[in-house]
Amino acid sequence: MRALLATSISAACMAALALPLAFPSGATATVHTPVRAAGPDTSPGATRTLPLAPLATSGRVIGTPLSQGLPARAVRPFSMVGITWDDVGTDLRGTVQVRTRATGTGTWSKWRTVEAHSDDAPDAGSSEGSASAVRGSTSPLWVGRSDGIEVRVVPEAPAGSRRGVQPGLPKGLRLEMVDPGDEPGDGLGDGSGDLGGSYLDPDAALDPGPAGPGGGIQRGDGTADGPAGDGAFPGEPSGGGEPAESDGPSGGADPSGGDPSDSGDPFDGVGPSEGGYPLGGGRQDGTTTDNAADPADTSGTPVESPFVPALSRSQTEALTGQRFTGGRPRIVTRFGWGADEQLRNEDSDFTDAISAVFVHHTATGNDYECSDSPSVIRGIYRYHVKSSGWRDIGYNFLVDKCGNIYEGRSGGVSKAVFGAHTLGFNEHTMGIAVLGDYSEDEPSREALSAVAGLAAWKLGIYGHNPEGMTYLVSGGSNRYPKGTRVRMNVISGHRDGFNTQCPGTELYDDLGIIRRTAAGLQGR
Repeated sequence: MRALLATSISAACMAALALPLAFPSGATATVHTPVRAAGPDTSPGATRTLPLAPLATSGRVIGTPLSQGLPARAVRPFSMVGITWDDVGTDLRGTVQVRTRATGTGTWSKWRTVEAHSDDAPDAGSSEGSASAVRGSTSPLWVGRSDGIEVRVVPEAPAGSRRGVQPGLPKGLRLEMVDPGDEPGDGLGDGSGDLGGSYLDPDAALDPGPAGPGGGIQRGDGTADGPAGDGAFPGEPSGGGEPAESDGPSGGADPSGGDPSDSGDPFDGVGPSEGGYPLGGGRQDGTTTDNAADPADTSGTPVESPFVPALSRSQTEALTGQRFTGGRPRIVTRFGWGADEQLRNEDSDFTDAISAVFVHHTATGNDYECSDSPSVIRGIYRYHVKSSGWRDIGYNFLVDKCGNIYEGRSGGVSKAVFGAHTLGFNEHTMGIAVLGDYSEDEPSREALSAVAGLAAWKLGIYGHNPEGMTYLVSGGSNRYPKGTRVRMNVISGHRDGFNTQCPGTELYDDLGIIRRTAAGLQGR
């Protein structure tokens, strides 16, 4: 695999006015983290916006919701779209749809729905969430390279509304078109999207647990191949006992009765990472990478390192002093996926520790190749910062369908970085987002394996059992008022803390498999 070469790719970032065409419709510590010195804007990408306007066909019938949008038009090339509005505290209640024209072929897509939630967000009242630049926003949608766009936003009619009373849409609606820019240098891997995965054969790694009725996989909620149980607490098993509390490193027991690194460790024998960086974090030039298994380490990953290399479980346990810690998976760094560090805020916020993991899907769509993953992540990053007004990408880590793991929000992969992923529960938690939409589609085994391995490692650093329970205090969400003490699974889905469909029913149903697999990787 070729190591990533550092290059600067220039791109014009001026605003573009589009010409309409007659296309047919069809408790934190703030640490100053230096970034590159300010200078001419050479960002490898661009964000262009267009205000939405009332559509000519809306409002003609009394009682018909007033819609906004844009007629079909040609625009400068982009690959990701979203809708933003002025007031972050206002929800967009309605349906957002776009259709795009592919560059090269000129073919228009069918209408595609953009997820209109705004719950992957900084906590209300936090310095990030209350910043003047923050806007309400939909999820971004990956559409591939396109040069034409048509948009329609139709508000939902409130139940029982009087005839002629129009529901409103948020003020200041605008279309955000994101060009993530070209891949810096030679890119990662051979262009196929196969970066070698994170570490494990997914078929060997996943622990489906006992077979459920009819031979199906028994989920973590006690059901077989079905939705999560309705236990007393979010995500709590509805039968078969209760997970152990996770109050620190003392939980769990070594099933072998001996050193957990002595047998059955799938990470033992992992070779050097691709690109010439020896296992263990040392670089051939004598400098060191982030000793990412050690939360006290502040060395940081060198700017030019495309990967944080994998460590075996025994190596990770030796570094952390924790008895139950999963081996560190290989992680593609921000440099590796081409993050433009000039975009983000130069400060990184940290919380005290990681007590829980929230699993998300990005809802960006599943029409991407794994070789597109760095571009998709650069698009999400640019959308979160330039369109939504956040300090950085919201997720702490991202995983693609090939099982590649990517560093998200800056601050250090081993650190308790304060994210913007679960409104009301960003403190003391970590957000892992799987690229794609899993409302109806099953996530790949590679993705599930990667999420389990990442959770096993990071939770192990802070002494938590992936099959345990923990308590979190809500910072305020549409499910739990501010100050509510909530008992949750250590590995929870976004919907456990917020009324949302995220991470999609199919991914949410697999959280039991992820918990069991992660616990096994810790040697429990």
